[in-house]
Amino acid sequence: MKFDILTIFPDFFRGPLDYGIVRRSRQAGLVQIEVHDLRAFAHDRHRTVDDRPFGGGEGMVLKPDPIFECLDGLELAPRHDRVSGAAKQSVVLLSAQGRRFDQAVASELSALDRIALICGRYEGVDERVAEFLADRELSIGDYVLSGGELAAAVVVDAVTRLVPGALGNEASARQESFGRVGEIPSPAIDSNGRKLPDSTCGSGGLLDYPHYTRPAEFRGHGIPDVLVSGDLDQIRRWRRRAALQKTLRNRPDLLDAMELTAEDKALLAQIRAETI
Repeated sequence: MKFDILTIFPDFFRGPLDYGIVRRSRQAGLVQIEVHDLRAFAHDRHRTVDDRPFGGGEGMVLKPDPIFECLDGLELAPRHDRVSGAAKQSVVLLSAQGRRFDQAVASELSALDRIALICGRYEGVDERVAEFLADRELSIGDYVLSGGELAAAVVVDAVTRLVPGALGNEASARQESFGRVGEIPSPAIDSNGRKLPDSTCGSGGLLDYPHYTRPAEFRGHGIPDVLVSGDLDQIRRWRRRAALQKTLRNRPDLLDAMELTAEDKALLAQIRAETI
């Protein structure tokens, strides 16, 4: 997987991409990240990358020519091949007007071989970039940032951790919040083909279940007894119920997109009855 980041502030990325999973993935050769300074593609004396918009208005807009020229030099597949899926590549414009970036989009992007991220600035980017160059436009939330650099770092981190081999335990991505909707966790199997008991449960679109660690008693606050019971089936059931409870409390909208099992529906009914 290769990321190309187009920005007018290349030094911004000297920090966010040098830690944790992204750094380890780069060192292991799982991902490659190259940052491109758009000012290098502005050929006037002042290396101008922005201009006032036609028709008037406040602020400045990033010019199209440095962005197009930079992308030309990267020799990416043609836009129609990227859109059709013939090429496992994408050119992403990061802007407040884009589709909401979420775990499903991150998963989709993680299946690609190369992603170019265009960081907007000022009042935005010349619309011809979105119309004729980028094959998708993404926003990381319904708020306005000073530029797309923070958004690009978020996308790189979220996508990298889904690249095979990036996580020490591949099951971690399955159990996290916002996992694939409808995903049914594969049971652990022993050498004789027998299903092994499992205390975990896949997110399947829910928020993650609560986690506790040592000490079991901390400042007068203990942990749920079931977690030290040794009964893996009861632990799994408790975790599923806790995940449903947290999702209902904090993000009830996620439940609308879920394919709930009969057990989930029964647990939700109990939770709702207790809150009345």
